[in-house]
Amino acid sequence: MKLSGAISHSRADGEKEEAEEARVGVPPAVAKIVVGYALTSKKKKSFLQAKFIRLASNKGIEFVAVDLKRPLSEQGPFDIVIHKRVHPEVIVLDPPDAIEHLRNRQSMLEEVADLKLPDCYGRVCIPRQLVISNNPTSIPDEVTKAGLKVPLVVKPLVVDGSAKSHELFLAYDQCSLAKLETPMVLQEFVNHGGILFKVYIVGESIKVVRRFSLPDVTQCDLSKISGVFRFPRVSSSAASAEGANLDPTIAELPPRPLLEGLARELRLRLGLRLFNVDVIRQNGTKDLYYVIDINYFPGFGKMPEYEHIFTDFFLDLVQSKYKQ
Repeated sequence: MKLSGAISHSRADGEKEEAEEARVGVPPAVAKIVVGYALTSKKKKSFLQAKFIRLASNKGIEFVAVDLKRPLSEQGPFDIVIHKRVHPEVIVLDPPDAIEHLRNRQSMLEEVADLKLPDCYGRVCIPRQLVISNNPTSIPDEVTKAGLKVPLVVKPLVVDGSAKSHELFLAYDQCSLAKLETPMVLQEFVNHGGILFKVYIVGESIKVVRRFSLPDVTQCDLSKISGVFRFPRVSSSAASAEGANLDPTIAELPPRPLLEGLARELRLRLGLRLFNVDVIRQNGTKDLYYVIDINYFPGFGKMPEYEHIFTDFFLDLVQSKYKQ
């Protein structure tokens, strides 16, 4: 699969008829590719959309639900399995122990902090952060001791797929933090012009979309506002900033070579192939970027043209296996 400018697989004449794409790219030795999946009902609805299923079917790919109450050896046979470990001849996306690494918001960003990326296209950092395990009354002292300054982004430490684990808050003063549940991660808020870049990674393919985020916080705001406020969900389709009339210095996507290097290094370090990285550019700078979150198997259904990217990805996986 080639990395093109936007990995968009767009068609010059618009969307071609799916019938024209029937069976394109199917390995000659394989009559059908069976993808087993173990997804929540919400993820299944988002990911396995009708258009995607039709396109995959035309290319010889069939999706079959994995019955979690039965041994996997009694099911299938599968060529690819999403989320479950099984026989060595089956491609597993992705290993559970690697996925587990992204369930902790402290450990997920440590991989980014250790990266030694060339800075010719920009610098990639992570915000300063602090983990509060218990006793929220001690938060003001711990924040001061760590040298963190308000405003602070507050995130649950554990990411378990629940709605609660994605509840984010912005704290304008330290004392209000005592009202929130521990364990939590406190992350310094970086002004970024209200735009976040969601970098979707599917194997070697990269797709970047803009999302509206929180506006910048000024010193005047800090002098007038106190308390803790819940974040809006920037992952929703309604938060899309594509096509909006934005300041070009804020809306400009991060350089492609920088994202390719970041994706390549994270794939190797994390051992994952299906994830997304939330990136912001510090406002007032041209090349200072922060990774603020990494999510395993995010809402790929919101990624433009995900159907084509995923069908190509599955086909490439199976073709690579047969070449070996």
